[in-house]
Amino acid sequence: MRFSFRSFLNRARVPEGMPSGARLGLLGLVVLGLAIPWAFNVRYFLAGGHVLPGIFFRDAMANALTTAITLDVYLAAVSFSVWVLGERRVRRPWLYVAACFGVGLSFALPLYLLRRERVS
Repeated sequence: MRFSFRSFLNRARVPEGMPSGARLGLLGLVVLGLAIPWAFNVRYFLAGGHVLPGIFFRDAMANALTTAITLDVYLAAVSFSVWVLGERRVRRPWLYVAACFGVGLSFALPLYLLRRERVS
């Protein structure tokens, strides 16, 4: 039997869709995106932090560095929301927007990518 590199590549092709390793990686990011930021959020609230806009934004923008990070994440969250709502590749896209602003972008983005891949 003669070896054909082309036939080898055709047999070795990964089926359409995301490889299982990538899915596991995204699932890991969902878990980390929930656990890590919320560990710090709990510390903030236990130390007397609050969700009232005046207090929260005062604390989130305490210096130039935290202001830059806060605004960067909020702009990324707005961009993500526009993308999810505009693309409409999943059912109930507003749930991912709510998760983005209610839980966090680092949780909602990989969760959306997992669901989006499953639907397509």
